Amino acid sequence: MIHAPRPALALYQPDIAGNTGTLIRLSACLASELHIIDPAGFRHDDTALRRAGMDYADLASITRHADFAAFEAWRAGAGQTGAGRRLVLLTTRVETAYTDFAFRPGDLLLLGRESAGVPDTVHAACDAAVTIPMAPGARSLNQAVSAAMVLGEALRQTDGFSDRPASAGSIG
Repeated sequence: MIHAPRPALALYQPDIAGNTGTLIRLSACLASELHIIDPAGFRHDDTALRRAGMDYADLASITRHADFAAFEAWRAGAGQTGAGRRLVLLTTRVETAYTDFAFRPGDLLLLGRESAGVPDTVHAACDAAVTIPMAPGARSLNQAVSAAMVLGEALRQTDGFSDRPASAGSIG
């Protein structure tokens, strides 16, 4: 039986190695792919990346793309795992709350650079965009926190947790 891919994360030119390491760990623990769209603002052997990712890099499904054009070519490629997958941008520039959005299996959740988000050309290439509602006056959340919130909701909506056994310490 062929299964639809799970919702996945894509990082556009990430700036902070520690956030990327945390998202490597999140991706490994939730069995979701992680796509890193270069150039990143750090070396991929950065100490902070290794520290935050701990020993999860070997458990994570990580794909690096040379740039956004290469990522889009992968996403458009017939017969590839990226073909036909929706690109959903997490941004503060829209009104649609992630909790009001209907996620699909295989959605690629795109997070912009911590320092600058994504350029308008990348924003325009996305199939949809969602935001995390915040208190008045708040500007943004940490990238890894935002990714965890939205990926968790996408997995919940697409039954992405149904194939995971409950841990011994879980409630219920």
